[in-house]
Amino acid sequence: MSTEAGIGVMGTKLGMMSFFEENGTVVPVTVVGFREGNIVTQVKTASTDGYDAVQVGYRRVRDKKLTKPEMGHLQKSEIIPLRHLQEFRLQSVEGFEAGQKLVFDELFKEGDLVDVSGTTIGKGFQGGIKRHNFKRGLMTHGSKSHRALGSIGAGTTPGRVYKGKKMPGRMGGTKRKIRKLKIVKIDNDLRVVMIKGAVPGKPGNLLRIAPAKIVGKNIPKN
Repeated sequence: MSTEAGIGVMGTKLGMMSFFEENGTVVPVTVVGFREGNIVTQVKTASTDGYDAVQVGYRRVRDKKLTKPEMGHLQKSEIIPLRHLQEFRLQSVEGFEAGQKLVFDELFKEGDLVDVSGTTIGKGFQGGIKRHNFKRGLMTHGSKSHRALGSIGAGTTPGRVYKGKKMPGRMGGTKRKIRKLKIVKIDNDLRVVMIKGAVPGKPGNLLRIAPAKIVGKNIPKN
């Protein structure tokens, strides 16, 4: 498990729009909103858990939406029922305590670079052309190979298909991280933040926002 450059938060993707800067430049941005949550639910230390990390909870739900072990874990620290729990592994956990609320504009400011993680849109079972950008065969001159994959290896040697071969299969629905995206605007009245560029997932998906890792600045070179 890699170490984060700093504590982060979770948010909900709301969609994309165009943002006009003061000089008139149009910037495509992703709008991220925040539901109730981003509360520290547990502080892990090297002496108790073997590593230093801060567990954060997000999105309040009804009690019956959680299992008894999940409810017991949150009630231990007298915290409201929260749907999502994620850890941010840090070099130091000093200054954090259970029940502490994390506010976005206190952790980040406009112009900061962040790493955004999420689950990409699932596209189901797809062929080689859509999944791996393969070229199709001729559509004329007697060709009978159009969108088929074609040969996938020799016969006698090696007598099998190599692992990792690019072939048809399930596309999307995987975890992805987009690094070093710029925070364009923080709107405290609407409780949203605008991040330059596109992020994984469709509107309504959970996003994990953490400070961007920059070697030599907030991450040691070794």
